[in-house]
This record gives sequence, structure tokens and C-alpha cells, in this order.
Amino acid sequence: MAKVAVIGGGLGGLSGAIRLAKMGYDVELFEKNDRLGGKMNEQHLGDYRFDNGPSLITMPFIIEQLFEFAGVRRRDYFDFMPVEPICRYFFPDGSTFNAHADRGRMIDELQSFAPAEVHAFEKFMAYAKCIYDITTDVFVLHSIHELSDIMTWRTAAKLLRIGQIDAFRTVHRAVSHFFRDKRLVQIFDRYPTYNGSDPFQAPATLNTIPYVEHGLGGFYIRGGLYRLVEALAQVAQGLGVTLQTSMPVEKILHREKKIRGLKVNGTIRAFDAVLCNADVVESFNTLIEGHERMRDRLNAFEPSLSGMVFLWGVKRKSARLAHHNIFFAENYQREFRQIFADRTPPDDPTVYLAITSKADAEHAPADGENWFVLINMPCLTEEQNWSAAVEKTRDIVLSKLKQHGLDISEQIEQEQVYTPQDFHRLYGSNRGSIYGISSNDRRMAFRRPANRCKRLAGLYFAGGSSHPGGGVPLVIQSGKIAAELISTHMK
Repeated sequence: MAKVAVIGGGLGGLSGAIRLAKMGYDVELFEKNDRLGGKMNEQHLGDYRFDNGPSLITMPFIIEQLFEFAGVRRRDYFDFMPVEPICRYFFPDGSTFNAHADRGRMIDELQSFAPAEVHAFEKFMAYAKCIYDITTDVFVLHSIHELSDIMTWRTAAKLLRIGQIDAFRTVHRAVSHFFRDKRLVQIFDRYPTYNGSDPFQAPATLNTIPYVEHGLGGFYIRGGLYRLVEALAQVAQGLGVTLQTSMPVEKILHREKKIRGLKVNGTIRAFDAVLCNADVVESFNTLIEGHERMRDRLNAFEPSLSGMVFLWGVKRKSARLAHHNIFFAENYQREFRQIFADRTPPDDPTVYLAITSKADAEHAPADGENWFVLINMPCLTEEQNWSAAVEKTRDIVLSKLKQHGLDISEQIEQEQVYTPQDFHRLYGSNRGSIYGISSNDRRMAFRRPANRCKRLAGLYFAGGSSHPGGGVPLVIQSGKIAAELISTHMK
């Protein structure tokens, strides 16, 4: 039985491990932290419980397919809960907007918020669905780096329509073409941040993301999103995968252009293949020796957004807030310029706030709420002072919330802060980025690092830094693609 090592216990590693074990491989997974899950994790602070990673599930059919492949029923492990509204938006002018997956409710909301934009929304969603229908088969469900994967009758038909994916405009330019209300432009401009990119640079093909959320729906997992990690770990172990935490991999060993094994905690371990769920750039920086040209090429690519996270246990109930909330900046373009061009924390950031106690009351005391607050940040540079940035950003966020009638400065009784330095330390992410390489460069939007390394036979990649990209469903899909490539090339 061929032996495969999986480096990293994030969603991509767990997804790949499950599929490989089901295919009959002897699979051993190594996770450097003391918990599985990677960036999808949870934390308890006193009586407050937090998801401190992803906070929304889209494209749940990809998760369903994984459980079906493993031969188990997803509903035996956890429940999906539709989130309505998907998000509540707060604007600097004091207006608010509830975004819905339910089309009728969304139209009703638009009728009262910006009635002249109802027809524009319908046209935009048809346009976004068209991009989704073309790109999902070609760029998500298959490996675009493998000619045999994309040259099928199904994908060939989609490739004939490739001119319709709007690859040559930016997201912002395309969105502005549909909407005149600047608040709606700002709402639909924000979706490239789902893969860590700038709407003023990223190709308009990313306008498929609003359709994924509004057309297919957004979901929460009862009990918290970490229940997904626990379920995947249980399924993996049931299939015979050996899961080892607190086990950092030191080197990926190779000879004569072929993978030979790993060095783990000072011990040499032989494996026939390696599925690496670690960041591709960091893997070539720290785990793989002798491939300096590839290392330098990868380091030249722009990292995605990073973030600053405040976990706040707040001793108050806020009826004005929904499960997911966005407080927009006054000047969105300036915010992204500061993040990507200046590499500085924005001085008027957009604030994302998730409160899972809105769905699970036991996540906070009866008189409190668990606030997960995320602010987009630049990747790491040598010039940054993150201690000062935390203090300044905290004051800015609290001031912004106060302007919207949410003065909580004296009601925070639990707090934990994460910066880009923590993302790098905990998850080995390239320069603290959350989503791998940004899609601001059109080439990288369509050709992230491949799932199969053609320089080293037996080395494969899964996770947000490799194809097809960041976000829960795409990361799980990357594990599927990598596992299938291992099966194909190890025959």
C-alpha cells in the first residue's frame, strides 16, 4: 500500500486525506499546531466562544460531495443553517441595508433602499450567474494546469464561452457599470476581499462571488464552523488516517527530482508522495531545498490581504446587529490603496463583525454577545509596528462603532487580538497573508500555483494558496483535486 504524507491539518489537508484514505492509500497527517483546522478554528474566552476564522459557508454541495465520497452522511455530523439576512450593511451616511439570498426579500429591500436599482440588480445577478456557470467547471472543479482535466466535452463547451467571463475589466469598473447608487457599488465591490484582493485591481471575473452568495445562499453550521473540522477529523480517522498534532514538518525530502519523504521532529520518514497543505510560497522558502528559482518566482507574487482580528466578549445585547455586519469606510478606494500600495493599516477601515451568539445563544452569557471583528490589513513588511497598529486600530474601530450608536468601550469584558504576525506564526502563511497570492494580477486570478508540482514527482499542494484559491469550498475542492492527481500519477 502506497504511503502518502499530508502536511497540515487545515480543510485542504483533511479533505485530501479523506479522499486518499478512501482510495486505499496509507495516509499520515502532520499538523504543527496542537489543534487541527488551520485558519478555521475556535476559541473560548471566559464564557464566550468564538469562530476565529471563516464565518460563512457557501457552495455547501462541495462539502456534501466530500462526505458522500467518504461513504457517510453529513447530516449525522452537523446541520447547515441558512443565514438571513446574509449581511447587514452600515454606511457612513447612517443608512443600512439588509442583503438576502432570498430573491423576493432582496427585491423588497432594494425597493425601499434604492428603488431605481432593482432592475440593475436583476441584470447584475444574471451577469454574475453567467460567469459562475462558465468558470465553475473550468476553474473550480478541475485542475486548469492539467490538460487532460480541462479538455473534456463539458469543459470544452465552457471554454468556447470564455470571452463572457469579463476578465479585462476590474471588479469596480464592472460593478459601476450596473449600479449608480454608490452604496450598492460599495457592497458589490467588497466580494474580491473573499479571496484577499482589491476590487479596483482584480478582474471582474470575481463578480461570480456575489452569485455564489446571493444565488446559492450563505450558511452557518449549528454550534459553530469548527464543527466541520471536528467532523472531517472523525471521518478521516474512521477511514484509517493517522492524525498527529504538535508535529511540525522540518523538511520535504527529495532526490533525483522525486519525493522521498519528510523530516519530522528530527526523524526521517519515507513516503511515496506528499500532499502539502502548507502555504506554497512558505513551503519553497522553508521546507524545500534546491529550488531557488522557483522560490524566487513565487516570492515575487503579491500576497493577498491579511487581517487584524479582535475577539470581544461584549456585555450587552445589540438588537440593531445581525449575524454578519459590515461597517463601510468613507473612501473605499483609499482603504485599498493604503493596504496594497502603501502597505500600511488603513486609517478609516471597513469593519466586519460576526456574532454567532445570534444563532447559538450558548456562545455568550445571557446578557452578552461574542463579537468577532475583522479589519483588512496589509501583508508583513519590515517597517510595520504592529503593537502601535493594534492600539490605533482598536480606537478607530470603537469610534466608528460609536458613530453608529454602538458604544461598547466600557462593555468589553474579554479580548484577544490577532495580527498578520500571528497569521504567519500560527499558520505559516506567506508574509501573514490570509488567502495566499492576491488576484490583483489577472494572471494569478486564473493560474494560482498548481496542485501538482511538476518539478518534483510526488509533491502535491492543497489549500488557499494553491488552485483553485481561498475560501472554505475552494480549499476543500483543492484537496479533492490533489488527491485525484495523486491517484492518477501514482498508478
